Amino acid sequence: MRRLLVLVLSALLVPTGVAAADVQVVGGERASIAANPWAVHLTDARGAQFCGGTLVAPAKVLTAAHCVQGRSPRNLRVVAGREDKLDRESGIVATPVDIWLHPQFIAADQGEDLAVLTLGEALPYSPLPFAEAADGPLYEPGTQLRALGWGRTSENGRTSRFLMQATLPVLPDDYCVRTYPHFVKADMFCAGYEGGKVDTCQGDSGGPIVAGGKLVGVTSWGEGCARKGKPGVYVRVSRYAKDLHPVVNPAPAEVVDP
Repeated sequence: MRRLLVLVLSALLVPTGVAAADVQVVGGERASIAANPWAVHLTDARGAQFCGGTLVAPAKVLTAAHCVQGRSPRNLRVVAGREDKLDRESGIVATPVDIWLHPQFIAADQGEDLAVLTLGEALPYSPLPFAEAADGPLYEPGTQLRALGWGRTSENGRTSRFLMQATLPVLPDDYCVRTYPHFVKADMFCAGYEGGKVDTCQGDSGGPIVAGGKLVGVTSWGEGCARKGKPGVYVRVSRYAKDLHPVVNPAPAEVVDP
């Protein structure tokens, strides 16, 4: 099963004559970091990208728990403001000072696949608000979502050098349950096309799924990438809003007069 998803999509490329770094996968296209300033990617201490994330507060990054479970903050890096992974002159590289894992997380396909990284300093990029309990309409079947990431551009291919995006419709929960019998409707949703070809993939895990100007999903798991009848599965962020608020927006410490 796919545990680390990365955005993308199918192995078919546009016709030759275009530099490999500039081609688009089927169903996907280049995305601008200026238009998506909250999109970040995670690397290890050596700079190897392995997951994505979303800036949800100036010093808070929401990602998937399976991306950071067992890792220490000092060995993680958050890269923000950088569309091209090879452009070392742009953006900011920050080291987390703390990792919060959802306390009930066991495995991605069992739910609670959320983590929050606290950075040592606020980043100068606009955060993206996350979905709340009242945002149920954003999860209605057929709703068009945007998935973003730097993941693989085919199931066994290379990760993307550039930030990519693709449009994925929300699929009915009953379809997701038939596809994945252990799918948990309260905690997850699935999105994509029954015929495949457009999907997230290894390397996109933890990255943003967006609708209505809000973070509605976190790339979590699935079977393969862009396979027919095997859509990607995403964390239903609105389900966890109450859990996230105290972590993302902690109350200020009380000042006790001497």
